[in-house]
Amino acid sequence: MKNKNKMINRSLGIGALSLILAAGMISCKKKSSTADEEQVVVSQPAFSIGVPVDNSKPVCGAIKGTMKEDQIYHIGCDVTVNKGDTLLVQPGAKIYFDGNYSIIVRGAILSLGTKEKPIWFTVENLEKTDVAGASVLADPAYVGKWGGILGDTTTTMMIFKWTHVEFGCRPLAQSPVYGMSGGGKPAYMINQVNPNGLFVFEDSWMYGGVDDPCRIQGGQVHIMRSTFEKGGLTGGEYFNIKSGTVGNIAYNMMIGAATNGIKPSNNGGRGQVTTIYAYNNTIVECGYRRSSAGRGGSINFEEGSRGKAYNNLIVNGRYGLRIVGYDASYSGNALKAADAANIAYGYNYNYVDSVKLANQIYPYPFSTKPQPTDIPAVTGWIPANYTVCASISDPNCDIYDGTSVVGKNDPQFVNFPVKQNRAFGAVAYVKGFDFHLKATSPAIGKGFTGFSPLADGAVAGGTPVVYKVKVDAKFGATEITLPGSDIGCYQCNGTGNQH
Repeated sequence: MKNKNKMINRSLGIGALSLILAAGMISCKKKSSTADEEQVVVSQPAFSIGVPVDNSKPVCGAIKGTMKEDQIYHIGCDVTVNKGDTLLVQPGAKIYFDGNYSIIVRGAILSLGTKEKPIWFTVENLEKTDVAGASVLADPAYVGKWGGILGDTTTTMMIFKWTHVEFGCRPLAQSPVYGMSGGGKPAYMINQVNPNGLFVFEDSWMYGGVDDPCRIQGGQVHIMRSTFEKGGLTGGEYFNIKSGTVGNIAYNMMIGAATNGIKPSNNGGRGQVTTIYAYNNTIVECGYRRSSAGRGGSINFEEGSRGKAYNNLIVNGRYGLRIVGYDASYSGNALKAADAANIAYGYNYNYVDSVKLANQIYPYPFSTKPQPTDIPAVTGWIPANYTVCASISDPNCDIYDGTSVVGKNDPQFVNFPVKQNRAFGAVAYVKGFDFHLKATSPAIGKGFTGFSPLADGAVAGGTPVVYKVKVDAKFGATEITLPGSDIGCYQCNGTGNQH
C-alpha cells in the first residue's frame, strides 16, 4: 500500500488526490520518507548463546545453545530445554517438525526474529487452505501436525519476536509438563505455566490449533502487535488466561477463533489475581466454531479476573465484551463471576450484520454495562438506566432491541467485506485482506489514551501488581506500545500492528 500511495502522489494532481481521499480509498497508513528509505543499515552479528545446535541430522533429546541464523532444523523427536539452560533461535531460522513432537521448555527459549528475517516453527511444505467456507475438517490448520512449545513450572522465560508458530496442537498420549491433560487431548501450541515466568509474544504470528493455540497459566505476559488466525476446531481461545497471569494484550489482529479472542480467568489462581489490560485489538468473526452454546466472540472476563478493556474493534463477534457478574450454569457451562468491580472498560467499537449479534453487543444475561463512549452510541436503542442481570433468572434486568444498529458504523477496512452473504466465521484468515482503516473510517480518533499499560506497582483491586516484563531487546519487550487514539490494532500514525 505504501508504494501504491507514492505512485498516486507522483502521478495525480492535488485535486484528483483530494477526490480519492474524500472517497476513503486511501488508508491511513504512515508513509516512509525518501530519506528514511535511503538510510544505510549496517548489519550487526546476531546475538548468540553457547554452542550452535547441530542441524546435520534431526534434532532430538536435550538441547541448548543457538539455532543459527537462516539455518533449517528438523525436529525428529521430543526435545527438551532443561532447567537452567537456554535455547536461542536467531533470525531467519526455520524449525520443521517431522512428526507429533514438542519442544519442552524447562529453562528458557528466546526466538528473536526480525521483520526482515522472521523465524518459523512449522511443518515443511504444508500448504495453507485459506478459502472462505471451506470445510474445517479438511483444513490442516485444525488437525494438529505437531505438539507444542510447552513451558513447565521451572520455565524462566518464553520470548517470541517476529516468529511464526503454525499447525500445532496435536493430541498427546501423555502430558510432558504441568497444566496439560494428555490422554489423547490436544496440546496447546504454546503453554506457559510458571507463575514467576515471563512470556512475550511480540510482532509474531500464530496460525491454526485444535484447541487453545496459547494457554497462559500464570506469570507475566506481553502479547502485542501480533496476528492470530484459525484458532481452535470446536473450542478454544487464542489466549486462554488463568492462574494469576498479569500483563498487556494489545494491538493484536485476531480473526476466526472458535471461541473468544481473549479469555481472562483466575481459575487455579496461584499468587496474584489475573489482571489483563486488553486494548486496541481488532477481533473479527470469532465464536462460530464453538460446539456448545453460551461462550465466545471477543473478550470474556470471568472467574475472579480483573483489568481493563478499551479501544477494541469487534466485528461480527458472536458476543461483544462479556463480563460474568455472578456464578451460574448457562447453556450447560458453569460460569464463575469476574471481579467486575475492578474491570474498567469503554471506547469499544462493535459492528454487526444481524439482529441476533446486535442483541449480544452487551451479552445477555451477563453484566457488561453499556458505556456512553462505545460505538454504536447507546442512546436510542439501549434502555435508559439499563440494568444488568444480578443472576441467571433475574426478572428485573433489561433487554434491548438492536435492530437499528445492524449494518451501521462500518469500520471501513481497506479490504474486508463486513457486509456479507457468507456464513459468519467463514473467513478465519487474513490472506487477501487488509484490515487497516481507510482515511474516512469512523474508528479514527475515537480511542481513549487516558490510561497507561499495566506496569509494575499498578493497583488492581486495592493491591499492587508485580509485573516483571521490562523493555529489553532480548529478554523482554522491544516496545510496550501506549494506547492509541484510533480504535483497533492499526493506527494512522504508523504505530500498532506492523503486519
